[in-house]
Amino acid sequence: MNRDRERVAALLGRPPRGPFEVVVRGPDREPVVIRNDPLLDDGTPMPTRWWLVGRAEREAVSRLEAEGGVRAAEAAVDADALARAHSRYAAERDAALPPGWPGSRPSGGVGGTRKGVKCLHAHYAWHLAGGEDPVGRWVAARLAGATSLPSRR
Repeated sequence: MNRDRERVAALLGRPPRGPFEVVVRGPDREPVVIRNDPLLDDGTPMPTRWWLVGRAEREAVSRLEAEGGVRAAEAAVDADALARAHSRYAAERDAALPPGWPGSRPSGGVGGTRKGVKCLHAHYAWHLAGGEDPVGRWVAARLAGATSLPSRR
């Protein structure tokens, strides 16, 4: 775990602020997706449960976003399917809170948003980790063949 923490810190450009687990690795065994605890070390809510940390994956998704990918994904994906994905994401994250947690809770669905698409990185990370995310699937389809990125865990 110490090596994972060091690698994730290098990929993020800063130390992680809370507990996490590497849930997807690349062929070189490097972290690609981490699953964050729903609370940071200081108890601050962490809405982003799955985080895309792999350098090549982040860069590919950033290019897609720069080309208008957020608007394109929102237009292409069924709004009801996206709303259900946000609900599933929030329910899984909230179930990981400590029992009886009295403090603030994370809010929103994928990437902390309540509706629509905020960040393709968060959707793709959840998809790679095995989440049923229509936007993550859309991102994977756009990236397929363009790179040697993983398609799913």
